[in-house]
Amino acid sequence: MTRIAVNGACGRMGMRVVQLALEDPQSRIVCASERPGHASLGKDIGLLAGKEPIGVVLSSGLAGQPQVLIDFSEPKSSLERAREAAKIGAALLIGTTGFTDEQKKEIQAIANRAACIVSPNMSVGVNLLIGLVGKIAKALGEEYDVEIVEAHHRFKKDAPSGTALRLAEKIAEATGRTLAQDAVYGRHGVVGERKKNEIGVLAVRAGDIVGDHTVMFACLGERIELVHRAHTRDAFARGALRAAKFLAGKAPGLYSIAEALGLETLG
Repeated sequence: MTRIAVNGACGRMGMRVVQLALEDPQSRIVCASERPGHASLGKDIGLLAGKEPIGVVLSSGLAGQPQVLIDFSEPKSSLERAREAAKIGAALLIGTTGFTDEQKKEIQAIANRAACIVSPNMSVGVNLLIGLVGKIAKALGEEYDVEIVEAHHRFKKDAPSGTALRLAEKIAEATGRTLAQDAVYGRHGVVGERKKNEIGVLAVRAGDIVGDHTVMFACLGERIELVHRAHTRDAFARGALRAAKFLAGKAPGLYSIAEALGLETLG
């Protein structure tokens, strides 16, 4: 049984991870944490999840000797918990997005002391898509324009999504491009004709959209569209629990979500 801590446990993703973990005979919630001052601190996480009490109260720090910390919170909180987790020997599964370059470097340094996966999306379907887009872009060649459109709920704070950026990165890596030079994030006004190497990345924020990603390859005469739509957050939460079981007991280092989900052969 994998002993799991969840940071951001009362958030949309964190709570769903908790709920599914409580239903999973191979997982055990030993810690649930939230920011200091959260209204539910001190309450049993089982009750907060709409289930029977489990004797684990929502706290503002790590406890319970977890093997793996699952974190879907925000960058500052994720880093604070990552430091704590590394000190007690827990592995890190970070789904938080919006890290700065400096924060990413700190996570890489922490991975020297703890097993770690950082992934903007932990669903099997999305990671299958991520594994495929670079191969498709390379096969099609430079005559095909690449556009990525992502859509999320109105409450999402960062744009474009971490998943859209990862899709763009894979395409850039496969085709000898760089996002710093070739990515275009939205368009407005008289921008001129599309440049051949552009990778368009467009963000939509509306309603309660869980997460849609479309990758379009288009030339004169045809187009190919690869689409992933998340119907509920369960796709991400189930992938996170699967990856947590993979991480438990692993040696320090950075691991890929593709490896954890059994998709590493896709590259």
